[in-house]
Amino acid sequence: MRTTVALDTHDQAVSAATTDLSRDGVAEISSELRQLLADVFALYLKTKNFHWHMSGRHFRDYHLLLDEQAEQIFAMTDDIAERARKIGGTTIHSISDISRLQRLKDNNAESVTPKDMLAELTSDNQQLTRSLRSAHQVCEKHNDVATTSLIEVWIDQTERRTWFLSEVVSGL
Repeated sequence: MRTTVALDTHDQAVSAATTDLSRDGVAEISSELRQLLADVFALYLKTKNFHWHMSGRHFRDYHLLLDEQAEQIFAMTDDIAERARKIGGTTIHSISDISRLQRLKDNNAESVTPKDMLAELTSDNQQLTRSLRSAHQVCEKHNDVATTSLIEVWIDQTERRTWFLSEVVSGL
């Protein structure tokens, strides 16, 4: 699902003053970045949820792994939002924006096994990688090399999280 948001007069003025990207480019890239930001916040909260509710024989190892991953995920949020603003776009404003834009599903279950938690996070990180690759294509189309460079780092980080999670899950 792609959300396209037209730039208002203020955004157009900011865009013209801060970037040489086209108005359409700013609108399309900003839209992609808003969706990524919503997904990253959703993944952050799910990772912390599972961190808080982890139990079992490997509690300490999984608890620490998820805390480390949550920190890395949260670190992405400011970079994503600030990149959207640097090019003259807008970003999310609220929890309702996140809820409306996120593509990753929440997990509100009272009890989830450690294996199911880790498998779900593996899948979510894989989905985030696909979304990052899609956003990268949009940025390439508009010759936004700065955003593509950031996305490449986020893809690498996300693939590493996926790798760690999938290795743990395969051993369970």
